[in-house]
Amino acid sequence: MNLIEGAVGVPESCRGAVVAIGNFDGVHRGHQTLLDIARAEAERLGKPWGVVSFEPHPRSFFRPDEPVFRLTPGPLKARLIASLGASFMAVLPFDAELSSLDPEGFVEQHLVQNLAVSHVVTGYDFHFGKGRKGSPATMTVLGTEKGFGVTIVDQVTDEGDLHSPFSSSAIRQSLRHGHVTAAARDLGYHWTVLGEVVRGDQRGRTIGFPTINIILEKGADPFRGIYAVKVRDAALKGNISWPGAGYFGDRPTFDTGRTFLEVYLIGFDGDLYGRNMLVEFIDLIRPDRRFGSIAELVDQMRTDCGNTLTRLDALKAENPVAGFPLGKLQAEGLL
Repeated sequence: MNLIEGAVGVPESCRGAVVAIGNFDGVHRGHQTLLDIARAEAERLGKPWGVVSFEPHPRSFFRPDEPVFRLTPGPLKARLIASLGASFMAVLPFDAELSSLDPEGFVEQHLVQNLAVSHVVTGYDFHFGKGRKGSPATMTVLGTEKGFGVTIVDQVTDEGDLHSPFSSSAIRQSLRHGHVTAAARDLGYHWTVLGEVVRGDQRGRTIGFPTINIILEKGADPFRGIYAVKVRDAALKGNISWPGAGYFGDRPTFDTGRTFLEVYLIGFDGDLYGRNMLVEFIDLIRPDRRFGSIAELVDQMRTDCGNTLTRLDALKAENPVAGFPLGKLQAEGLL
């Protein structure tokens, strides 16, 4: 997939494409329906298809002191969209210049001049241009004026549940409460963190549980606790992964005052520093808590590892997201 920064210098092979426009944080099942429609329209027209998205998240630009809990920061979002078959992803910098464009200016500069789109697909709640004045109806009118087609996708809900549309905000709330299985159902894959392994304080080695440490984006706010996770080297394809007990929290036993994602890889002995890893959150094992002694903590960690393996064994028997496109790719190690 071509990753285009700013939709400037767009390769000729990507011009005239069908594009889906949105933030697509999480690339959840609602987003995937929208992308499916873009793909189908591209096949009908005999055109490539791609995605137009924004970095940073617009909320981060307007409220920089309130970090957004991003479900899929830029690199992971691009990886997911590429897995779904997009030819390109144009990432527009959401800055003062972009935010000052009126709806007509946004369409003319980015969709007509830079991308020469043949068709636009977007959601029913997509707003664009200065002051969010541009609506789906605005896009439809401008498409007629500028010579490209427009498809507006209604809200997407789970089959039989018309009152619960798929929503990035709802998924964030599920994760904040530790409901990772509910989040997975709405995402269509197990929520995943992508990040580089960095050196921690190596305290885990002193108690027999060495961990890998991954720095998360500011604003990341899942429930503090121990999780059953699967870990894979992001550079490798194929069903090669390690079971792990993942910890997201503030280490209350050690009073560090810092927030971490740490994973103890069960049965692994090696050096992963500097590698980008994918960590899939399968299930919550228990909430974070303070222990009265290191010995008590170590005993609980042994129990956590046993419970983790039990949960991951259950996943082998029945993976609730394996029937969805990204869930299937994830289960096969192809995400």
